[in-house]
Amino acid sequence: SDALHEARTTVDRAAERARDEERERTAGSATRAAVRRAAALRGRSGMRRFAFENGLALAATALFLVSFAGQVLTGRAVYNDDQREHGGAPVGVVEYLGTGAFLEATTENWESEFLQMGVFVLLTVFLYQRGSSESKGIEEPEAVDQRPEEARGDPEAPWPVRRGGVALALYKHSLSLALVLLFAVSFALHAVGGAAEYSEEQRQHGGEPVSVLGYLATSRFWFESFQNWQSEFLSVAVLVLLSIWLREQGSPQSKPVAAGYDETGG
Repeated sequence: SDALHEARTTVDRAAERARDEERERTAGSATRAAVRRAAALRGRSGMRRFAFENGLALAATALFLVSFAGQVLTGRAVYNDDQREHGGAPVGVVEYLGTGAFLEATTENWESEFLQMGVFVLLTVFLYQRGSSESKGIEEPEAVDQRPEEARGDPEAPWPVRRGGVALALYKHSLSLALVLLFAVSFALHAVGGAAEYSEEQRQHGGEPVSVLGYLATSRFWFESFQNWQSEFLSVAVLVLLSIWLREQGSPQSKPVAAGYDETGG
């Protein structure tokens, strides 16, 4: 049809324009930066090379561990203050790690993080935001839309792609499945830890303890969840929108500094 032909022409022109812009933007200073990275990599071996190639994951993990340790130490202090107020005995670090207070506080945050990431991964499959670095292009062809079956004969493709069938069907959605699973586990642990903490508070005040299902029916559980969910989705919306107009030189989370506001994708 004429509409389909016009759409194909638009896509072809957008793809050509994207290739031209990519060649232009990766020449000059961008090429020199890549040469410096390659030279730095060649000058490293062993653990130094490993650290260079995995620096982002290592830094994020280190920040997590430092923050986690801070949470444990300060959380234990708050828990012990509450214990003293109610005539209980303070606990050590290891004992605190087994309390409902620790489990609830930790997993309610993990739950919201995995929910945010899982939902965002799925939304970016079929929703768009013109001008955002976090969105697929609208007119431009995207490599993520390529059918993996077309690469079945590629010896460097991951083994599920080469095998096909159920393995490929699962692998095609493995990222979202993993995030949904992590969310479900965190959600369940939040309920378990929250029920234990809520029951302990009930006993301290002469009330009756509750089961996990009973805790799920309380407004407190859903307040703990929603107060975290709203902040996570707010941060996603802020990043999606701010990346239209704002830039961070050198970050793949940002569009190139010279990219126009309407240009979509990183």
